[in-house]
Amino acid sequence: MRVDYSPDAMDPGSFYRLLTSVVVPRPIAWVSTLTADGETANLAPHSFFTVACTDPPIVQFTSVGRKDSLRNAEDTGEFVVNFAPEPLFTQINATATDFPPDEGEFDAVGVEREPSLRVGPPRVAASPVALECTLHSTLRLGGSTVVFGRVVHVAVRPDVLVDGRPDIGLLRPLSRLGGNEWGTVGEVRELARVRYRDRPRR
Repeated sequence: MRVDYSPDAMDPGSFYRLLTSVVVPRPIAWVSTLTADGETANLAPHSFFTVACTDPPIVQFTSVGRKDSLRNAEDTGEFVVNFAPEPLFTQINATATDFPPDEGEFDAVGVEREPSLRVGPPRVAASPVALECTLHSTLRLGGSTVVFGRVVHVAVRPDVLVDGRPDIGLLRPLSRLGGNEWGTVGEVRELARVRYRDRPRR
């Protein structure tokens, strides 16, 4: 026996809470952007985030509603996805506050910034990885907009690299769960994929 839910019979907010409680864990894109006049640097976490393509390298995040990250990315054609690590938990959460567009989260929350190499928006200095992106395209879906960014540069702190690859134990990624819950990496299990020709025969 199961409990059945129909999105057509529920208000959008209730179904949002249900969906975000079962699509877990969700990685966090901590997106930095600049306003069109270049005066204000905005920073906000987006938990609808993933890789869209590797050739060309494209990542995507979803703006639920028309938020500053979306508006600025459309106006300037650039944004940075900063990795969201566990040690920056309180700062990441603080930048989710609905500050007005002309009040930058970097300054309001006290997040140290550093210049990017290929794009205008700054990077989060304490974040171990930054994906500098140019806007590829956007896709409107109801009240949300999916933002696709072409990765033009990746900056990784050397202390999180092991044998040339970012190490999950050193990165310590945060994720979003349901409600106000957040997740940490916890136990990591390794299991190689089995090729069809190597499968045991019955």
